[in-house]
Amino acid sequence: MAKNILTFVAAFAVVVSAQAQEDQGVGRFASLALSCVHQEYPNKISHVLTGDQDVAPPRELTPVFYGCFDWHSSVHGHWLLTRLLRLYPQADFATMAESALNKSFTTEKVAAEVRYVSHEQRTSFERPYGVAWFLQLTAELREWDDPRARQWLTVLEPLETTLANNMQTWLEKLAYPIRIGEHAQTAFAFGLFLDWARVSGRDDFSQLVAGRSRDFYLADRNCPLSYEPSGHDFLSPCIAEADLMRRIMTSAEFADWLTRFLPEIPTDGSTDWLAIGVVTDPGDGKLAHLDGLNISRAWMLEGIAAGLPLNDARRPALLGAAKVHRDSGLASVTGEHYEGGHWLGSFATYLQTARGLDGN
Repeated sequence: MAKNILTFVAAFAVVVSAQAQEDQGVGRFASLALSCVHQEYPNKISHVLTGDQDVAPPRELTPVFYGCFDWHSSVHGHWLLTRLLRLYPQADFATMAESALNKSFTTEKVAAEVRYVSHEQRTSFERPYGVAWFLQLTAELREWDDPRARQWLTVLEPLETTLANNMQTWLEKLAYPIRIGEHAQTAFAFGLFLDWARVSGRDDFSQLVAGRSRDFYLADRNCPLSYEPSGHDFLSPCIAEADLMRRIMTSAEFADWLTRFLPEIPTDGSTDWLAIGVVTDPGDGKLAHLDGLNISRAWMLEGIAAGLPLNDARRPALLGAAKVHRDSGLASVTGEHYEGGHWLGSFATYLQTARGLDGN
């Protein structure tokens, strides 16, 4: 009898997992990453040449992260597979995801990546966006109690150390924030930096990032939300800043700061105070950024709401706007156009699996 009950429970768990997978659409997101993490071309490399010897295809320059059109998209494509394999170990895509990660995460390939980013002409490589996503990848592995995760983390640690050291050197010298809606934005990267530092036990790095965040953003007032979005944004300068600051404040402190920073957030529960970004051509890689803006705004609005006291009157409007952005953004993750298909699945996974909330 006990054996039958255990068998039923195990079978039910598989059904529930499969249903949850279908409900969240994560199988579709996994397929997008699986189709591109080892697809080398088309490819946009950010590569400093120091001589003829540096002319090489992407798979030789950065042999771990050469797919998905560019280095940072390859990184968060690998994070996507890691995240979903961790959360849905019985899913149809699990075996393929594990195989793809095993193919990428080898000692020899990581050593080549370390050599590449250690070059004196490449200390700013993928700074800060790509590095932030790489640290998100190793944070995921650190949180996952699984022998495969421990093995992959051991392989990736030399690259983690090199990139974290590069960021620490940069942060100590950085005099101003970067307030744009694309890769160089500091607020978004700082949020992922903090999440990694706390998981990794790097109190020194956490304190450095928190200190820089306060230096750059604590005195901000009246963020010009009406100026958003710019034509190529996939990150909101205002919303991302608030999502960062809730990570380093108590809920009461954050509520007061948010009142000064975004005074236009309504208290009547309305959802039309923040219009979604409109994509006029999803086949244009830059214009398609706005689909990502809708997705990242959704998770950031949810994060802001989570950072406030439960009785804060602004929470319904924040969560309502998050849902509007969520619905629009997730509908765009189709893979019809590679311009969005090579990266939007990662953003969708971050949103759908509440990654920004589960550790904060």
